[in-house]
Amino acid sequence: MKNSLRLVLQVTPEQAARLEALQKAFAEVCNALAPIVRESRIWNRVTLHHMAYKSLREQFPAVGSQMICNAIYSVSRTARAVFQDAASPFNLQKLQGQPLPLLRFSDNSPVYFDRHTLSLRGDQLSLYTLDGRMRFRVSAGALSQAGFHERKLSEVVMSRRADGQYELAFRFAEGDETEAPPPRVKLRTRRPIPEYVQLEQGA
Repeated sequence: MKNSLRLVLQVTPEQAARLEALQKAFAEVCNALAPIVRESRIWNRVTLHHMAYKSLREQFPAVGSQMICNAIYSVSRTARAVFQDAASPFNLQKLQGQPLPLLRFSDNSPVYFDRHTLSLRGDQLSLYTLDGRMRFRVSAGALSQAGFHERKLSEVVMSRRADGQYELAFRFAEGDETEAPPPRVKLRTRRPIPEYVQLEQGA
């Protein structure tokens, strides 16, 4: 049984606009957190949460509290890939004490969901947006084949594809995987720096 599942959302223009607004707001939260990572050289998710959650909630009152947590998670895992992956040109050992570049998330950055911001009942999928929940009907057959209702979800990511469609990628926990942060996402390009992230040096 596969450890992942991808679903393309069939959205109306109005729904697409709402998802685009969420995606943009999510990237703004990530970009507000990125300077803290650069200056502190800290990207542990729990530590970042304690350092920045309160100020981010005050700065972005329209973004739900759990989405703020998910943005912190996104920055944490991205920084981990950029600054710890041996293949990255910005690996800490290669930088040799030089200032870290600033992570800049594009408006097309993926949005991370969890059990608080995404739910599924039968074939009805409910997603958090900035102005209320959005609901979709999904393929019960695809969910059943993936063992969706019997397996523990580890991660859910929404991204906008090149054709403009929105896609949800579900990753399931393997074996006795705990609540500890999952390993770094294996990018399709096998590069440690995602295409939706730019790095600004000397910013």
